[in-house]
Order: sequence, then structure tokens, then C-alpha cells
Amino acid sequence: MSSLDSPLSPTRPKSPWGRFDPYDSAEDQDKEYVGFATLPNQVHRKSVKKGFAFTLMVAGESGLGKSTLVNSLFLTDLYKDRKMLNAEERISQTVEITKHTVAIEEKGVKLKLTIVDTPGFGDAVNNTESWRAVVDYIDQQFEQYFRDESGLNRKNIQDNRVHCCLYFISPFGHGLRPMDVEFMKMLHEKVNIVPVLAKADSLTPLEVRKIKMKIREEIERFDINIYQFPECDSDDEEFKLQHQELKDSVPFTVIGSNVQVESQGRRFRGRQYPWGVVEVENPVHSDFLKLRNMLVRTHMQDLKDVTRETHYENYRAQCIQNMTRMVVKERKRRSEDKLTSSDDHIRLYSALRRMQEVLERIQEQMHHGH
Repeated sequence: MSSLDSPLSPTRPKSPWGRFDPYDSAEDQDKEYVGFATLPNQVHRKSVKKGFAFTLMVAGESGLGKSTLVNSLFLTDLYKDRKMLNAEERISQTVEITKHTVAIEEKGVKLKLTIVDTPGFGDAVNNTESWRAVVDYIDQQFEQYFRDESGLNRKNIQDNRVHCCLYFISPFGHGLRPMDVEFMKMLHEKVNIVPVLAKADSLTPLEVRKIKMKIREEIERFDINIYQFPECDSDDEEFKLQHQELKDSVPFTVIGSNVQVESQGRRFRGRQYPWGVVEVENPVHSDFLKLRNMLVRTHMQDLKDVTRETHYENYRAQCIQNMTRMVVKERKRRSEDKLTSSDDHIRLYSALRRMQEVLERIQEQMHHGH
């Protein structure tokens, strides 16, 4: 074998795939291949070049740390220009939807992150139907996508569909409140709901375990369909264990903090209390790391797939069904109109015939009378 052919030769041209080339091993050099095993790399490269988009909705009443958690999750300050409302303004406030979009780049991978916030949710005295603005927003995004997909602008579609909704549950309510149940029931067919138990540092470890079990039982009892993690098909025991841990963590207990705390020579994001410090990213203190890994590292694509294949597809099927129904109705109405017009002609012709017959009889009688 000449030095040029040797797979270990330094003169050998470098693979365009770098270390990802599936054929880049000594034992593969003598075998004949067509080469389609590089397809995943082609897809990967194209996706990375294009960048990714993800829309996360946060819902729950004020004061549960929604914005703090979002900032902690993505290490950005999305809420720097926010105006805080006083108690009086909050009580009268209706649910408004606000959007914050930020472009994040990490190791050459671009992510266009959109956070959809629901200020005013659950803050009024009467919260019946406070979910309506949220449902309308999700439907509007589906409708816009459906129009773009069906129109001439198919090449440049902006995907603003909501891929995940973090629903914040108060740690002081001893489980789900009627408002929580109503909200989740109204949204569970439209969006992936991931329940989050806010301000976990206000509960003892025993209380956390009890309240988690209670919330899981209530979710099942009220037939609420929260986001289901896909089944683990790996044979790796450690991976299976992590997957099961993730399932058992629902609802995720979270603590948010944008403040760096120093303790025992270490700096970390946390909260300083007179009796000690709480570390946001410490697995013993909260499920923050699990939630972030799930959202960003392991399940972001699955959340997008479920949105596309289940929630949006249901909406699309419903739209097409409604359109078909309208077309059928319109056709039926038109055909009935046609029938009506032809019936009218027959009736009119019959009436004219009868009038003619009557006139002829009168003329005949007059003739005989002469």
C-alpha cells in the first residue's frame, strides 16, 4: 500500500466531515460503500447553518419568579425594560401577552429564543376565563403558520408556534387550585405543558415530596395531559435511570436567581438567607438543572416535533374539516337555490295554464250565451 493510500498517511486529504465522518476508520478503507451514512451529518450541518428557533411560554400568577427563572435558564436579561405594576394596577389588569425575542449563540450554534409571557394571569379578583387570551394567542400562531404554509410565502415561513408552556404552580396552595386545573384543561390539547413548582426554597424536602405526589395525582384525576417524555429506547442503564428520574421530577421544583452569591470560596447563582445559601444549580436544592437540560439539551427537538405532529396537526385537520364543511354547505345551498328557482318556474307555468283555461271557459260560455 503506497503512502498516498494509507489511511494513516498525513498527506491524505482531510474529510469534510472532520471527526464525524462515519467512513473515517482504518478497517473501512478496503470495504466498498455507496456513502449515504454521511446523511445525518449533512442534515446536521444544514440545520446548524440555518440556526434553530424555539418558543417558550411562561404562565402563572405574578410573584412566582417566572421572569427570574427564564433569565436563569438562558443566562440573559430579557426583562431589563420591564415596568413593575403596583397592587391596584394588578387587580384591574387583564391578561396581556408579551413577546421577548433574543438571539443566542453557543459554540457556533445559533438559537432564536422567543419567550411568551402572560402578565396579569391569575392576578385579578375574578379569574374566570383568564386563560382565553393565552388560548387565542396560541391559536393565532397556528393560524398564521397555516396561512403561510397554504400561501405563496412557503419558503420564508416564520415558526412562531408555541413549543412549550412552563406552567408555574404556587407552593402555597397545597396542590392544584381550580384556576390551575381550568387553565391546563383549556390548553393541554394545544401546547406541551410542563408543570413547574415555583419557589421551591420555601418548602422543606418532605413538603416537596408530598406536594409533588399530590400534584401528580391531581393531574391524573382531572385528566390533564401534560407533556409526556418519549419512551427511552436506549439499552444504557445510566441513561434509563436519568430518564426515569426526569419523569419522577414532574412537577419540576425550581428556584430562580440572577444574583451571584459567594460562599466557601465559590461563586454561584443563588439566594442568600440569614440561615444559609440556596444554590440554583444544586440538584439537592432544586430541579433547575434537570429542567434546563430537558428543555435545552435533551428534549427541545421532541417538544418541537410534538407541537408540529400533534398539536398543530390537530389544529390543521380541524381547519380543513371546517373549510370542507363550509364548502359542502355552500354547494347544498346553491343547489337548493337552483331547485327553488326551477320549482318556481313550474308553479308559475301551472298558474298561467290554469288562468288560461279559466279564460277559455268564460269565453266559451259567453259564446253559447249568444
